[in-house]
Amino acid sequence: MMERSVWEKEGGFAQRNQTENESKVTITAQTFSFTLMNHHVIQNLTAWQPSISMPTQPRPSTCHPLKWTPLLLTAVWVSPVSVLFAGIVRRARHGLYEEALSSGQGAAFPMKYHNGALLKGKVTVNLVWYGSFSAIQRSIIIDFLESFNSRTPPSPSVASWWKTTEKYHGGSSAVVVGKQVLDQRYSLGKVLKTSHLTALASKPNFIGSVTILLTAKDVAVDGFCMSRCGTHGWTHSGKARSAYVWVGNSETQCPGQCAWPFHQPMYGPQTQPLVAPNGDVGVDGMVINLATLLANTVTNPFNGGYFQGPPTAPLEAVSACTGVFGSGAYPGYPGRLLVEKSSGASYNAQGVNGRRYLVPAMWDPETSACATLV
Repeated sequence: MMERSVWEKEGGFAQRNQTENESKVTITAQTFSFTLMNHHVIQNLTAWQPSISMPTQPRPSTCHPLKWTPLLLTAVWVSPVSVLFAGIVRRARHGLYEEALSSGQGAAFPMKYHNGALLKGKVTVNLVWYGSFSAIQRSIIIDFLESFNSRTPPSPSVASWWKTTEKYHGGSSAVVVGKQVLDQRYSLGKVLKTSHLTALASKPNFIGSVTILLTAKDVAVDGFCMSRCGTHGWTHSGKARSAYVWVGNSETQCPGQCAWPFHQPMYGPQTQPLVAPNGDVGVDGMVINLATLLANTVTNPFNGGYFQGPPTAPLEAVSACTGVFGSGAYPGYPGRLLVEKSSGASYNAQGVNGRRYLVPAMWDPETSACATLV
């Protein structure tokens, strides 16, 4: 047995103080919790398999490694209700920040590289399906992942969206779908804590790959719908580090928060929701959050890659553009999109097997703006 610590970000709090003529955001101090857990030692640990881009110079002295083994969590929260803050739309909801640029082009600011590892080259992603997912729902997600490296994609495509990650130091990140695990019997129950997510992501022993953990619509996860729609993080055991992504299906719990713009927002102006391109509000919403977290993972897997702001509440590759899907976007309006004539579904990217998806804008480090496909 070995002891492994968890570094869990609870986040800070933002209070919105309103006067007759203006609104402003007051940010209070960040708070943290540290939880000590015991895990079985994973035998035959190997080094990280995907090509990792590392600088030759040491990391800045301001970034000191923790004495315990960290699990860094970065949450994604999708909600259209916003207030303008320093040229950036800063969303504050139940203690976690969500930031997006106030327009489709965005204000210029640098996405700083912190000289740490990135996931480049072949990046195998293995999936853990926790709970009940239909075959159709699974195919929507798998087709999305297999669209990342489609050789002859129709335009605009998921593949062209993903190519923006090549502009981040170290070249391309070729996502390859690996193994899948179905946990349809809810082995840890239907109410999960963050420690359960870590255990589920580690259980298949997928060392040297990124584990994608997907929880079904009837699974309640600590913080889900209250402070996050998904998380990306990493575990550390010895010299081996493994990244993981978790995304929940919000269909019956909070589609107005985690599946916007395919559902009316819980807060703010009640605009007409868009028609989901694959006919499944919950899973099409999961695609948005999965896209966000995968891009954030390959460009900032271990909290030493690309991000802006404090590492406890970073703006990352896609979270810097939250709420932006097409040109001309502004808070509460996703931007100009393509519409499929027969179904009326909105989308901005095409994938394999005739799929259509809505993917979020990604920060382009060359133009210092949120890049959209349409």
